Amino acid sequence: MTREEKSRVIEDLTAQLAENNTIYLADISGLNAGNTSNLRRACFKANVKLAVVKNTLLAKAMESSDKNFGELPSTLKGNTSIMFSDTGNAPAKVIKEFRKKSDKPLLKGAFVEEAIYVGDDYLDTLVNIKSKEEVIGDIIGLLQSPAKNVVSALKSGGGKIAGILKTLSEKEG
Repeated sequence: MTREEKSRVIEDLTAQLAENNTIYLADISGLNAGNTSNLRRACFKANVKLAVVKNTLLAKAMESSDKNFGELPSTLKGNTSIMFSDTGNAPAKVIKEFRKKSDKPLLKGAFVEEAIYVGDDYLDTLVNIKSKEEVIGDIIGLLQSPAKNVVSALKSGGGKIAGILKTLSEKEG
């Protein structure tokens, strides 16, 4: 690879790092061609972009990025694949599902909305991260809950009041 090609790859990686708030680093070494193809297919279905990268080029892209990747550059040893997604937990779900049949990919680390996770131990934590849409849905559900309670109380209370009034009016008559 020429110096110009390397600088072009670094520029592309830097742009991708800037555009994405969900970045996972994984080790997929040891997967045969069929399993690698299946992993790529699973990523595509989950709207996760997967690419194998050179550690030195990714490290330089991380350095020139505006984001603070903390300890993530220290994980750039051996085989590294990078996963980009719009949803914080999508790559973790793909990895976890894929590992039901294989011992790879291993999670090296992740950058999710400014938070940094280093190590495969964080896979379950990352799977349980809620997406922005899920959090908004939970908030809307919480906000609607009191209103539903008030409406149902008024409906049931209204029936009771009408019954009491009807009974009282019948007694007077």
